[in-house]
Amino acid sequence: MKVFPRRRGAVLVNSALGVALVGAAALAYTVLDDGTGTAAAKTPVRTATVTKGTVLATVSGTGTLASPTDAAQDFTTGGRLTAVKVAVGDTVTKGQVLATVDTTSAQQQVDAAQSALNTATVNLAKARAGVTTTTVQQLPARSNGSSGSSGSGGSGGSGGRGAGGSSTPAPQSDPSAQTGPSAQATVPAAQNTVPEPQTTTISTTKVDDAAVAQAEQQLATAQTSLANAQAALAGTTLTASVDGTVASVAGKAGDTVGSTGGGSSSASSGTKSSSGSSTAPSGFIVLTNPTGMQVTANFSELDSLKLKKGEAATVTLNAQSDSRFNASVLSVSPLPVSGSGGGSSAVQYAATLQISGDVSRLRTGLSATVSVVTGEADDALSLPTAALSGTGASRTATVVHPDGGTERVTVEVGVEGDTTVQVVSGLAEGDKVELASTSGSNGFPNGSFPGAGGNRGGAGAGGAGAGGAGVAGIGGAAGGAGAGRGGGR
Repeated sequence: MKVFPRRRGAVLVNSALGVALVGAAALAYTVLDDGTGTAAAKTPVRTATVTKGTVLATVSGTGTLASPTDAAQDFTTGGRLTAVKVAVGDTVTKGQVLATVDTTSAQQQVDAAQSALNTATVNLAKARAGVTTTTVQQLPARSNGSSGSSGSGGSGGSGGRGAGGSSTPAPQSDPSAQTGPSAQATVPAAQNTVPEPQTTTISTTKVDDAAVAQAEQQLATAQTSLANAQAALAGTTLTASVDGTVASVAGKAGDTVGSTGGGSSSASSGTKSSSGSSTAPSGFIVLTNPTGMQVTANFSELDSLKLKKGEAATVTLNAQSDSRFNASVLSVSPLPVSGSGGGSSAVQYAATLQISGDVSRLRTGLSATVSVVTGEADDALSLPTAALSGTGASRTATVVHPDGGTERVTVEVGVEGDTTVQVVSGLAEGDKVELASTSGSNGFPNGSFPGAGGNRGGAGAGGAGAGGAGVAGIGGAAGGAGAGRGGGR
């Protein structure tokens, strides 16, 4: 076969291109092999050293700040506001007058209740005194003592004479006693006198026990009514129940307020909402005081089981990440946060923590992140959690010896922190432990560089293009080269 000079040059060019592409494909496959190449074999082993330190186990939650001394101030007696004596931002003290309402109606009720009490007091006194009945009775008649004495004397005279055996009259010592007619006239008069009847007055008092009991009940009712009326009168003046700063005022002089707060709103103090977080109090006037500031945070169901009263915590303000405060757990709610656990929501439980330190600049409602220390091991051997395999208190680790040899050992662990774990036994300080390698020999999930498969495909396509070039000439070589580049990308 005769080959023309131009044709011979094309064959030589196509052959050179084919050899070059096949060599490049072989080189790429060798370098990018799944962990069997030289590059993979030279990957260094990562290790961690057992050291001494403090291991902290913590759980985290989020919540809001609230002070238990925040208070809503509301009138107990409604009416027309006659004065509002404070404004937002004012500092007040306990007992200070904040506002007043008209007292006309309340004073009238006090006067009426006092009058009813006075009447009830008088009625009770009458009931206890009872009803007195007076009667006059005649005493039995008594005999006349002077008549009996005279008769007795006469008999004695006759007897005297009989006893003496003589009728001679007794000698008279007084001549004037011989006047017979006058003496004899007196005796008949004494015998004819009739005594006057004697009488006595008897008073009887009868007390009706039922009437007394009724009067006592009426008095008690009147006393209660007066106390209520007086309280209502006092309720027309609103005073501060605690020291604090005025956060809000819901009305002005001339407005009408109800007996349960400003306008139609009802009185309420700071409460915990159904979500477990604290809400600000609401009322005619709201006073805030950061003293005793607390934070109520929600924790996952697993973390909440680790919380105990008195555990130390750190509170970080979300608005100021550099503002951290110490705190301690006060209580953990035994009920889940309302709304959690339904659908795809995770179950959460609320915990209340007491913040310590200077809380004068804190405000109710600030959001915060809470980190509670649930376990602590001081001056303990520690190791990154990633250096151990397994779960629970007993795990395994691969110790790397100075000569490069390895040994699998059992390790007992204690407190498990966020990134480190306490080593109780099985390792010593300074031991080097192999860290778990990343999945894949080249550091990538599938063990190959991104696009390596495409490069191999491109190389194969390029080879095919080169083979085709031997038949198709210069045009086929150019097409094969283009296919190889396209496959590489």
